[in-house]
Amino acid sequence: METLRITKADLNERNEYTRSRDLEFEGHIEIEASLGWVKILGLIRAAGGLSIEAGSSIEAGSSIKAGLSIEAGTSIKAGWSIEAGSSIKAGLSIEAGESIKAGWSIRCKAKLTVKLRIFAGLCTWRLPKPEQQVIECAELTEGAVCFGTLKLLEAPKKEGK
Repeated sequence: METLRITKADLNERNEYTRSRDLEFEGHIEIEASLGWVKILGLIRAAGGLSIEAGSSIEAGSSIKAGLSIEAGTSIKAGWSIEAGSSIKAGLSIEAGESIKAGWSIRCKAKLTVKLRIFAGLCTWRLPKPEQQVIECAELTEGAVCFGTLKLLEAPKKEGK
């Protein structure tokens, strides 16, 4: 499967993807490290995985969908839904305007915010293991866990406290 790599050269001064409104690719999509918030005005769809390296975060105007996993060094944000064939993982936070659906687990170190429903462990080709049905975060600020097991992590410690 081919890989499309997004670099600073693909973004304008507002950090918006400039090649098209939507980012769709029949392979893997990688976003280079240290770009800050990379904004896609429409949807993001990767037939393979979506990987956002450390120091970069992704924001989509509508939905984010990957055939495999979605992994971000920092944060993931979508106006509508976030969906992955396997796991969704972010170094800090995950936010979706409507729902999050994952074939396996959902993990972030800080806040998980979803306006409506959260599903983890929706693998349809075999029975997922219990650890593949976990929704792990330090704080669930909004949203209802409809499928999966919520596991609250210890909140990250702040410097000097």
